[in-house]
Amino acid sequence: MATVISQQSVEKLVGIAEQFVLQGKVKNVTAFGSGNINDTFLVTLDGANTQHFVLQRINTQVFRQPQLIMQNMRIFSDHVYQRLQCIPLNRRWEVPRVLSTQDAQDYCIDAGGDFWRAISFIQDSQSFDTMPNIEYAQEIGYALGMFHNLISDLPPEKLADTLAGFHITPRYLGHYQEVLAKTSPKSSPEVNYCLQFVSDRTNFANILENAKAQGLLPLRLMHGDPKINNVLFDTFTQKAVGVIDLDTVKPGLIHYDIGDCLRSGCNPAGEETEDWDSVDFDTDLCAGILQGYLAVAKAFLTENDYAYMYDGIRLIAFELGLRFFTDYLAGNVYFKVKHPEHNLARAIVQFKLTESIESQETQIRQIIQDMK
Repeated sequence: MATVISQQSVEKLVGIAEQFVLQGKVKNVTAFGSGNINDTFLVTLDGANTQHFVLQRINTQVFRQPQLIMQNMRIFSDHVYQRLQCIPLNRRWEVPRVLSTQDAQDYCIDAGGDFWRAISFIQDSQSFDTMPNIEYAQEIGYALGMFHNLISDLPPEKLADTLAGFHITPRYLGHYQEVLAKTSPKSSPEVNYCLQFVSDRTNFANILENAKAQGLLPLRLMHGDPKINNVLFDTFTQKAVGVIDLDTVKPGLIHYDIGDCLRSGCNPAGEETEDWDSVDFDTDLCAGILQGYLAVAKAFLTENDYAYMYDGIRLIAFELGLRFFTDYLAGNVYFKVKHPEHNLARAIVQFKLTESIESQETQIRQIIQDMK
């Protein structure tokens, strides 16, 4: 159901949008997308070469340093844009670009203190919440591989770490242990399963960060949230044309991106299922995503990157389950829930997915080996 915007709000939005317009006039502003963090609007222009752009109000409760996010996004998008001018691609690929205000700023702050930005709109594209078929798996892998490839030569220290601790599993484990020490969870088969599951894998939580500390895995730039609906597809060719939602781009390990992409793409039952026995890591989808990814990523991957790829796939499912279970124990303070046991159910889905990954370790490692 489309969000209805009052006339007063439309007038305010038009006034803000006009600050980013260098050519033409604002014809209309409408609610756009289904994101649950920032408020997003589509601006339609009249009398300009570019017909649309995206206007966003940044949620400064989540992103407390929005200026750093814009700095990152400017550096990242300008770098990728320049690389695309230099490397020949035989297919369409676009990157959202930061649009400047009339006084050459990357953002504006309104009278109420709200933080606004504008980014280019990628025409004739769409995203999906679930994977239609195996061909889309390969395209999703290609999209993540192209994303990593285009920034593989951008030094990670050039971008600020806007979300300290994000996707660092030992920190999530430490927070879980702090929460557990302060609570007395009511015993149930589900809670006991989760408690035992985490307890059995406490040593495993450090595997990627230890490899980074030992110099085996290099610090690179990662997307941070490469789930399926952040990949845009051309509406005509159904080929991937870009990756969006760039607020979490930051220094990190690409293995967290690879793991998160596979975690979200290879569980046909989805994150919200309550039929836990149906949760399964689909190795055909895994092979499809990795085939697409490695077709582009081979240029910059090291032998150690391949050696730790399975661990990244296993770890990210465990990490998300750990975060859900921790939030359940803490009283559901981070993730939005529909009922008190919602985060517990979500945790079990991720732990069951982890079990499915573990049970197929030999096959998954063989898939990785065969594609090197």
